[in-house]
Amino acid sequence: MERRTIGAAALEVGAVGLGCMPMSWAYSTSEQDGESSLRTVHTALDRGSTLLDTADMYGPFTNELLLGRVLKERRGEAFVSTKCGLLVGDQHIVANGRPGYVKRACDASLRRLQTDVIDLYHLHRADPEVPVEETWGAMAELVRAGKVRALGLSAMGARADRRPGTGIHEATLRLLHRVQQVFPVSSVQAELSVWSREALDALLPWCESRGVGFLAAMPLGNGYLTGTLTTGGGFEADDVRARHPRFTGEMMAANQPLVAGLRRVARRHGDATPAQVALAWLLTRGRHVVPVPGAKKARWAAENAAAAGLRLTAEDLLEIDTLPPAQGSWD
Repeated sequence: MERRTIGAAALEVGAVGLGCMPMSWAYSTSEQDGESSLRTVHTALDRGSTLLDTADMYGPFTNELLLGRVLKERRGEAFVSTKCGLLVGDQHIVANGRPGYVKRACDASLRRLQTDVIDLYHLHRADPEVPVEETWGAMAELVRAGKVRALGLSAMGARADRRPGTGIHEATLRLLHRVQQVFPVSSVQAELSVWSREALDALLPWCESRGVGFLAAMPLGNGYLTGTLTTGGGFEADDVRARHPRFTGEMMAANQPLVAGLRRVARRHGDATPAQVALAWLLTRGRHVVPVPGAKKARWAAENAAAAGLRLTAEDLLEIDTLPPAQGSWD
């Protein structure tokens, strides 16, 4: 697989990563299976998807424990990206950016992952009760201690506000500027896909101009862009899509032109799938972009990895870029 570098530290990874969250969190828990998940991670590594993205809150904790079983055998082949800063309660999720907590969270992640160093450590969310410089400073100390190689910031909620001049991206960029003054940012992880393109306007160019890597989260639109979901929905009660405005039957039907467009492009490339086209489109957004599609099954990890070899034409890109915008609220 093609290799790409993340940030000034020139961290090298496969062009398409593996999002491990669905194996333990948020999506159809009845379909989650430990042994199947292990095969998925091994398949990803075999196909060159070296970046394994997780977080301590996924499960919570069980996702890191799962990866630890693979890393115990194949640490030298993997690039480990995990996150801290969010705590999962019975009914809610809260941010915790206190320096002491961050350091304890890192040590706990290292134990669960069965490794002595985390390649990329992301701040999952900034704690509104703690100056972000304090949190980031504690994370920088982890780099100096040799427990972490590089730092990133997760901006999953960084979607443009529709009111002029009040874009959420503006707040994200201000946050990035503040933390960069304390310690270099190697990567930003934020949502970007064919049906969620807001990061293209400011966040992606900001990263490119500063040599910061961009991990494209939810690159397949929570599974919608694969074309494998029925428009009737039918998600399990604990699946985040069951409460998602874009996953009502009405909105899933309204957004079918996006999937149809990806299918048209895929047909011009033989056995390509809509998911592979969606990922290949992301890879054309810049050499600093690494999509991180989630997968629970080995066959999906293999399909996603193969997208790195799909070369879209100018005609393909024009068709994708002119697809209608997605319908329905995202939040």
